Amino acid sequence: MDRTRPLLALLTATALAVPGLTALASTAHAADADVVQNGGFESGLAGWTCSAGTTVNAPVHSGSSALQATPAGSDNAQCTQTVTVQPNAQYTLSGYVRGSYVYLGASGTGTTDVSAWTQSAPDWQKLATTFTTGPSTTKVTLYTHGWYGTGAYNADDISLVGPGGSGTTQPPAVPGGLTASSVTASSVALSWSAVSGATGYAVYRDGVKVQTASGTSATVTGLTASTAYSFQVTALNSAGESAKSAAVTVTTAAGGSGGGPGGGSAGLPAHALVGYLHASFANGSGYTRLADVPDSWDVIDLAFAEPTSATSGDVEFKRCPVTDCPNAESDADFKAAVKAKQAAGKKVLISIGGQNGQVQLTTTAARDAFVSSVSKIIDTYGLDGLDIDFEGHSLSLDTNDTDFKNPTTPVIVNLISALKTLKAKYGSSFVLTMAPETFFVQNGYQYYGTGKWGGQDPRCGAYLPVIYALRDDLTLLHVQDYNSGPIMGLDNQYHSMGGADFHIAMTDMLLTGFPVAGDPNNVFPPLRPDQVAIGMPASTNAGNGYVAPAEVTKTLDCLTKKTNCGSYTTHGTWPGLRGLMTWSINWDRYSNWEFQKTFDGYFG
Repeated sequence: MDRTRPLLALLTATALAVPGLTALASTAHAADADVVQNGGFESGLAGWTCSAGTTVNAPVHSGSSALQATPAGSDNAQCTQTVTVQPNAQYTLSGYVRGSYVYLGASGTGTTDVSAWTQSAPDWQKLATTFTTGPSTTKVTLYTHGWYGTGAYNADDISLVGPGGSGTTQPPAVPGGLTASSVTASSVALSWSAVSGATGYAVYRDGVKVQTASGTSATVTGLTASTAYSFQVTALNSAGESAKSAAVTVTTAAGGSGGGPGGGSAGLPAHALVGYLHASFANGSGYTRLADVPDSWDVIDLAFAEPTSATSGDVEFKRCPVTDCPNAESDADFKAAVKAKQAAGKKVLISIGGQNGQVQLTTTAARDAFVSSVSKIIDTYGLDGLDIDFEGHSLSLDTNDTDFKNPTTPVIVNLISALKTLKAKYGSSFVLTMAPETFFVQNGYQYYGTGKWGGQDPRCGAYLPVIYALRDDLTLLHVQDYNSGPIMGLDNQYHSMGGADFHIAMTDMLLTGFPVAGDPNNVFPPLRPDQVAIGMPASTNAGNGYVAPAEVTKTLDCLTKKTNCGSYTTHGTWPGLRGLMTWSINWDRYSNWEFQKTFDGYFG
């Protein structure tokens, strides 16, 4: 499937669609100030949050440093900075850029968001635009970025001139509680305690600043196996940067210990569409042959394999009988369809569990039976991997099992062991996905297991230790953002199904990380954006929480571009978000492929 669009046509449409686009600056008032921190990049990337980029000593417009960033794949190499402004005030944004299709703009103005861009700037070219803030606007996000596949760009001397905000005059305090987790051969996940008054944080590796973060966690990648590194973190605000924190020293794992992109993810497109195919049962959506699934679907989860009993560990996959599914294909045709999908670059997985398939690996014997029976299904049909869709009472935590990083509950420990065994057996190409409900993941922000004093539902957050233990083997996590009660987000507000806000808040939690049960010293670290897809029902028939295509688009705009966000403020921008998951392919076909068309229209 062609996932590209004509570049010039797309850029022209973007330029025409952006109100307030201009290359001319208004004259600033004498009393106005430049409210940008480190606009000349003389202090590295301090104050900026960049999806890709570094500072260079040449070329520069002035001073000794400038930004250089290279778009790659689905990443336009955007750098952002949120600044404090005054309401109902006029501001002039300007900066100097080099390269092709370079943008400079402002969002969250409270009136009309603006940007300026150049098609080609072989030497330094000034971009400028003006805007007036809204009556309640006190923060505005500035950004600069390139365009997909157009090479590196440079930016320097970015300024926003206007009335100064009411920000602090003192740098923030030194962050505490720096800890490392999820150490692989090439990456380390870091987390630390929040600092009052900080608007961002900088991460240092061996004394050199390597990245910035808007929240209290970050994953440092690109490391060398079996190597010791020292990490520190500082807090940032408009007044400057704190001193460095106490250092934490980490030695990366030996080569081949999970330092790659995650189980089989290299075989997926930059943005993937995941769907469940009703392969073992019939309902009102009708039976869909595997060969008839359109090419838009990149990962096809065969629903479902179920256990012979809840605690046996023995899993069976029984295809829908012709008495229930008269148009079901033969086993031979089904296996041929699997091979055809794989030849077209698709992944076909067996999904285990579902609403009716309770799986509780209470013993090591059940664990071993699970590995054996799942292997048999994968081998029989030549599948690419496994999807874990444990619902209901499959996972729960024993009393006093309060540390998600070191679980002790047998059903958790045995599941982790079984999945690691399967991963080791099938190797790096093995695709592992999970589809938990929000109760088992994001609800862990408030509650974990029975709680310190008991009395809570032991299933609260019960997927967190599984995700954490398998994060280096996990291809995709697509939480079911449906059939859910209200869940508290990182803004400490409850979010309910039915609109983009719910999906944005729930996904932001996965990509930012969060303190488990509110404990700032026990942080569930963020997943990589390429490991995350958003789970949505395909139609009103498929489940509670359906959202219309416009709300799907809002969700993707906010998470990948930080536009169209509504009331929720995300803690980052993730153009590399892997994609969408839906229940189900059959229900989408029943609804004239609405969900598929929305995905293709956005990413196609």
